[in-house]
Amino acid sequence: MTKLAGLLLIAAGVLALVYGGIPYTTHEKVLDLGPLQASADRQRTLVIPPYVGAGVVGFGALLMLIPGRRKQERR
Repeated sequence: MTKLAGLLLIAAGVLALVYGGIPYTTHEKVLDLGPLQASADRQRTLVIPPYVGAGVVGFGALLMLIPGRRKQERR
């Protein structure tokens, strides 16, 4: 289980390093004068700093090094 979590964290960290952020769209009201309303869609990006991506990769690699549980023998 820890190996799978480590692998997923490494993949997420590499994606964070490659893309550097998560783009998203917000719908904002820009004008509201009684019955007159106007809105706009704005593109935003949630910036992920490189040190966070590197830290996630490092933590995932650390999880990959932890030995898994071994099945106990039955008598």
